[in-house]
Amino acid sequence: MRAVLTWRDKAEQCVYDLAFKPDGTQLILAAGNRLLVYDTSDGTLLQPLKGHKDTVYCVAYAKDGKRFASGSADKSVIIWTSKLEGILKYTHNDSIQCVSYNPVTHQLASCSSSDFGLWSPEQKSVSKHKSSSKITCCSWTNDGQYLALGMLSGIVSIRSKNGEEKVKVERPGGSLSPIWSICWNPSSRWESFWMNRENEDAEEVTVNRYFQEIPSTLKPAVYSSQGSEAEEEEPEEEDDSPRDDNLEEHNDILAVADWGQKLSFYQLSGKQIGKDRSLNFDPCCLSYFTKGEYILLGGSDKQVSLFTKDGVRLGTVGEQNSWVWTCKVKPDSNYVVVGCQDGTISFYQLIFSTVHGLYKDRYAYRDSMTDVIVQHLITEQKVRIKCKELVKKIAIYKNRLAIQLPEKILIYELYSDDSLDMRYRVKEKIVRKFECNLLVVCADHIILCQEKRLQCLSFSAVRAREWQMESLIRYIKVIGGPPGREGLLVGLKNGQILKIFVDSLFAIVLLKQATAVRCLDMSASRNKLAVVDENDTCLVYDIHTKELLFQEPNANSVAWNTQCEDMLCFSGGGYLNIKASTFPVHQQKLQGFVVGYNGSRIFCLHAFSMSAVEVPQSAPMYQYLDRKMFREAYQIACLGVTDTDWRELAMEALEGLEFETAKKAFTRVQDLRYLELINSIEERKKRGETNNDLFLADVFSYQGKFHEAAKLYKRSGHENLALDMYTDLRMFEYAKDFLGSGDPKETKMLITKQADWARNINEPKAAVEMYISAGEHGKAIEISGDHGWVDTLIDIARKLDKAEREPLLMCAHYFKKLDNPGYAAETYLKIGDLKSLVHLHVETQRWDEAFALGEKHPEFKDDIYVPYAQWLAENDRFEEAQKASRFHFSVGTVATSGHISGWLPVEAAQLRGPVEGQHILHCFSISRAPSCRTFRKAGRQGEAVRVLEQLTHNAVVESRFNDAAYYYWMLSVHCLGIARDPAQKDVMLGKFHHFQHLAELYHGYHAIQRYTEEPFSFHLPETLFNISRFLLHSLTKDTPLGISKVNTLFTLAKQSKALGAYKLARHAYDKLQGLQTPARFQKSIELGSLTIRSKPFHDSEELVPLCYRCSTNNPLLNNLGNVCINCRQPFVFSASSYEVLHLVEFYLEEGITDEEAVSLIDLEAPRHKRESKWQEIASNTSQTLRLDEPLDSMGDDDPFTAKLSFEQGGLEFVPVVVNRSVLRSMSRRDVLIKRWPPPLRWQYFRSLLPDASITMCPSCFQMFHAEDYELLALQHTCCPYCRRRVDDPSP
Repeated sequence: MRAVLTWRDKAEQCVYDLAFKPDGTQLILAAGNRLLVYDTSDGTLLQPLKGHKDTVYCVAYAKDGKRFASGSADKSVIIWTSKLEGILKYTHNDSIQCVSYNPVTHQLASCSSSDFGLWSPEQKSVSKHKSSSKITCCSWTNDGQYLALGMLSGIVSIRSKNGEEKVKVERPGGSLSPIWSICWNPSSRWESFWMNRENEDAEEVTVNRYFQEIPSTLKPAVYSSQGSEAEEEEPEEEDDSPRDDNLEEHNDILAVADWGQKLSFYQLSGKQIGKDRSLNFDPCCLSYFTKGEYILLGGSDKQVSLFTKDGVRLGTVGEQNSWVWTCKVKPDSNYVVVGCQDGTISFYQLIFSTVHGLYKDRYAYRDSMTDVIVQHLITEQKVRIKCKELVKKIAIYKNRLAIQLPEKILIYELYSDDSLDMRYRVKEKIVRKFECNLLVVCADHIILCQEKRLQCLSFSAVRAREWQMESLIRYIKVIGGPPGREGLLVGLKNGQILKIFVDSLFAIVLLKQATAVRCLDMSASRNKLAVVDENDTCLVYDIHTKELLFQEPNANSVAWNTQCEDMLCFSGGGYLNIKASTFPVHQQKLQGFVVGYNGSRIFCLHAFSMSAVEVPQSAPMYQYLDRKMFREAYQIACLGVTDTDWRELAMEALEGLEFETAKKAFTRVQDLRYLELINSIEERKKRGETNNDLFLADVFSYQGKFHEAAKLYKRSGHENLALDMYTDLRMFEYAKDFLGSGDPKETKMLITKQADWARNINEPKAAVEMYISAGEHGKAIEISGDHGWVDTLIDIARKLDKAEREPLLMCAHYFKKLDNPGYAAETYLKIGDLKSLVHLHVETQRWDEAFALGEKHPEFKDDIYVPYAQWLAENDRFEEAQKASRFHFSVGTVATSGHISGWLPVEAAQLRGPVEGQHILHCFSISRAPSCRTFRKAGRQGEAVRVLEQLTHNAVVESRFNDAAYYYWMLSVHCLGIARDPAQKDVMLGKFHHFQHLAELYHGYHAIQRYTEEPFSFHLPETLFNISRFLLHSLTKDTPLGISKVNTLFTLAKQSKALGAYKLARHAYDKLQGLQTPARFQKSIELGSLTIRSKPFHDSEELVPLCYRCSTNNPLLNNLGNVCINCRQPFVFSASSYEVLHLVEFYLEEGITDEEAVSLIDLEAPRHKRESKWQEIASNTSQTLRLDEPLDSMGDDDPFTAKLSFEQGGLEFVPVVVNRSVLRSMSRRDVLIKRWPPPLRWQYFRSLLPDASITMCPSCFQMFHAEDYELLALQHTCCPYCRRRVDDPSP
């Protein structure tokens, strides 16, 4: 570091303080009772400012540059604008000692001998605060939150921005060490750094990969004063994450200089950092550089000293003739201004020289004047070595690192021999002061350069040998060698270049040139020497012959490539120059100095930073390629070129038949295609082929140079290869030139390939014609069929012989696809494929032809009847189907009861959807359904049941419970039809009853599901109440799929509560509490469970069901199910309202057939007609009706009623059995008969309330109130249970 005086001036009075404008263009000085404004560029006095009446002690500029303030012994503070106009003045009770602007809020702090004031542009008055001692200096923190005050009593008071004292630092010296200057570090990132430095000795090594200015994560390794090794922590990964600004605000460091001749540092909390630094003079001013990396101190020693941020003295900035009262750094620069007691103003520029060393890929350089950073240029890994003293010289070689400090030289070594290891430790310490120009380190020695003399010292400071040169030493470099015998390359000012070995006293003169040496380097094989002289010329010599090989101008540094003997680079004039062998120089722009060249990386030093620049070696590679020097070009490419360059090298080598180089280059670009070509050529060469023209022709064909390849093929006598090439390329005109003498095979092959090409370029007509002429009928048929050319297909099919089966089958396939079944049938008949003909008729639904073919060939009946049944099911053509079935085949008697005996395919139901699918199924229930007969004839009865079961399951899964009930009813009837077979009777009857039960359950649950899922209900509360009771009584065992007990209980609870059945509602809510309920029901259930407790614990008597056999009132919740608790008579429910119907089932006495019973009931035996016993009595005040009838005359003439009374009661159910006389007494309108087909018996029901009409569906035998049935029939035009249409005349 050296200081250069830029300008100097002298004021008439002492300069007590100064301040820079934030942009650095102006300098404000406090001199006498005036302010002097200088231009910082040349020291011109711009203007003196008068406003104070006494000496001005202090001046400060606001951070925003809009105003500055000055304080004087006249007790006043004046605020000035940037235009040098005074705008405000206020006073204190004593002289003003210091002023400082808040860097954030621009609040001004002004301090006097007895108090300090705070003023901001937003407030009119100044808030003042008393002080216990005279304030000599002040400084704001970076965030503007705190103000530090330095006092004559030696106390530091840290105040908030409102003036309240937060921290008070009482220093040991007290009033004997008055504080004269304080300043907060502008950079607040040093707290961790300072904390780690406490109680440390002079040497320490910190390994860290994070290189901000001073990271907060540094981990030191401490060495004792004897130099013994201390443990060092492992390197940490570099962290590029942004700093936490909030954290930094609390890490401010305060520097304090007192007249006890000490420099101290404190945290914001008041805790001292480290120890006091002795100054040996009285400091009068202290200031930081802009980034806080250095400190300026001046005072009674009549000079300004430069210190590190941690208080280590680095040197002198400028010596003066009197005390230095103020010194400041120009913002964001290395310029320093000094103000003295005698009025001298000096403006210096500080120049920090670069101290560094380089060996191969390791670069060491000085940082912050006291630290050394070692950087690995390949991995970008870094370590920092903190020396705590001024680093003067650095040298690096292999695993050695030498650092010269003012009073000693430290020798470091790597922990291991690993080339990537970056951990250094102290090996030796030479405690001696040396003066040298250059420093070099070897394995066991250090070399000191002192003008013309070189000294070689061992690590123990013993001088091994010394060399005296004829001229000044300008350049020295270690060029390697065994440990203790390394060679040095030395360049002198007189142009001499010498080689010196450490273990030899004699210097070897390599050569001498006329100009002074600036830089030099030796090639990897030590055969060539590159020199840069003082005329900026790069000269390259052959070391052995001393011959000048070539020279290049505009060079300031040079370096040989360590991996290639013939390549070097040099820099100069803002350009990087790369030279290979004797080829012309390749240039590209580059700032800085070239210091190393390794492979494709060039190490460049620009300003103070070293960088590795990736430089593609394309230019020298192409220079070698131009001369067909493929192997040398490959060596250059290995240093680093682009993929395009590699491909170009590979192609050039391939065309030059340099297969080994081409293979390596194609391997680098991973081009398997060319690698296969090279491999095939090498295999052919091994088999004895030596025709290079043929090899080159293959190469040209791969490269797309087809005409050149054809010429080479022809020249080498391989016209057939040219023919194949042009044919494959669809270049048929060129291919004809290479055809043999009319060979039909070659001609056919060429036509076929031409047809393929015409097909690929979308010219199908031409392709078809060429395929036909070449005899490729299959391809011609395929193209014609894909384009719908029926006429062409007809021509081909009729011209083909019937023995050519495959092409004819293709024709038939396309005829079917193009909706020309007639031609397809003609083709099938031509080749005699009857099975395909049957399938054709079925697919085209030409049933007459299919049936006729089936009559002639019975083996195809299954292939006809099964699809026919499916077609009938999908198209609802039942009347035509009946006629067709009667016409084409006879059918045996099937179920005469009018119930389902058909089958519905899964595909039909899926395609048509639920509504139409239901209609199809219903249509299948009609008697003599042709599709069913067709299945029966085809033997597919069981398949019909399985498919219908699948449809039913799908309806349940899709929550179509009404459809599920309908499907289950159909299944039950279908099973009943199959039960006529004695072998399946028991199984089918069991399924019949099971399906009937499920149909009833799903029919009822449909209403429950709609009530719970849909927003509006179409059913009366009484109906929902009855249905939910019916389901609960029926679900005594397993619950069928899809039926939710929660929904049922929820409906029952809601309707019971609404209808007054509070006891039943409470039971339902209690049951729901034990079940897992959906979230949408939970709130309603919880509320209902609470509110039902307020209702009486009984049910409304109006809701209690009545048994019409024994007249017993049954509870709403019946543990026996849907039977009477007294007589066990099963209830008969309405299929719409689910009320208990006034019906009682009775059974026939043994020996009475169904036909006889019906005939007896139809007799309608006459009954005795009673006269009316009603008498009307009228009076003046009333009219009265009286019935005069004996008590014993009621019911005596109805034998069925008497039968009920006689046979009821008991734990077991006793059915009502009637004889012929009872049957004769019954009226036909009072009896309902379920006429089940065999093998079931008919069921008989007697209505006990003849006036209340009941309707029974003739198809499903479900009972309804007559009014309900009529209403539902009007709404749906069919039975709501079995969906039998109202206008259907069949039963």
